[in-house]
Amino acid sequence: MQCCPDDNVSLTLQPGSGGLRLCPWCYEPPAGPQQCPASTAPPSLPPVPNPLVCCPLCPALSPVLCCPLSAELPSPRLAVAMAVALALLVLLAADAAVLVKNPLLNICMDAKHHKHKPGPEGKLHDQCSPWKDNACCTANTSSEAHKDQSNLYNFNWNHCGVMPPKCKRHFIQDTCLYECSPNLGPWIDQVDSSWRRERILHVPLCKEDCEEWWKDCKDALTCKENWHKGWNWATGTNRCPWGSMCRPFSEVFPRPKDLCEKIWSNSYKYSSEHRGSGHCIQMWFDPAQGNPNVAVARYYAWEKTCSPAQGEKAAPERDQAARALPWSALALLPLALVLLPEVAGGCGIPQMGVPVAAL
Repeated sequence: MQCCPDDNVSLTLQPGSGGLRLCPWCYEPPAGPQQCPASTAPPSLPPVPNPLVCCPLCPALSPVLCCPLSAELPSPRLAVAMAVALALLVLLAADAAVLVKNPLLNICMDAKHHKHKPGPEGKLHDQCSPWKDNACCTANTSSEAHKDQSNLYNFNWNHCGVMPPKCKRHFIQDTCLYECSPNLGPWIDQVDSSWRRERILHVPLCKEDCEEWWKDCKDALTCKENWHKGWNWATGTNRCPWGSMCRPFSEVFPRPKDLCEKIWSNSYKYSSEHRGSGHCIQMWFDPAQGNPNVAVARYYAWEKTCSPAQGEKAAPERDQAARALPWSALALLPLALVLLPEVAGGCGIPQMGVPVAAL
């Protein structure tokens, strides 16, 4: 805190007793005002001939309005204007706090096995364990994700013979990401389906994830390019369509990009970004190092809500919340404009601790 003699400017945000007095419209003075020795003077500002009246609008915000003592004390109309200005500031701050809670962040999609809201699960099975502190899946879902033919979707990985373990590991991680991650909000898309209302679309999967997935599966066999649809479900589980042949992944998916983007109907998009860049989703991560996908979701959520072109396909209820306007603050704007001339014609404009007379 810097102070001046009684006949100079005080730079303190707390009203003291040396040459200062509170204006009558202040809510209440802060408890225990600090005293300034009269012998000290700020090195940066020249003396001002008239003592000042410093009026805090609110002790919590600490803006100060300073006027020469010779000026008339503010009228009640000015006091009302100051109160409206303060109300506007508070409402705008409250609306800003709401907007920080982006509706695309930390959410679960509306699908078959997802929880309504993400939360801790205590323990998730094996490769789903990185999400145990904040998951959209239950422990049972995580266990079923590791079975060759689980009860989740009655899907059989071994439709063209036994899938090699090194390849199956990636499909389990893929399932865990889909079922458990609360960081896929920016890519949630509405669908008209009997078993889910939402899906993910064009999630930017890190370059290493796509390439390692393809490398470990290139010698495995499959009979279909798009695993979302077109199977023979006559037996209750997926089997190759009549007339189809089992071929190596490297023939069905010539490039890592083909595997990532085509196998689940463009749920993923091959990204040229690397792990740790903050611009691509990792299919799996070391929980001891934290979840890198949190920052990635935040980056794309901001991009989507701030760019009309990016946000056109957002779910209506999520998009409406993301673009909500501060109507509560706008409601007070006409009154503020009416009272503005009174404020402008007063003895000064509120400054954050620097008296107008010193400018």
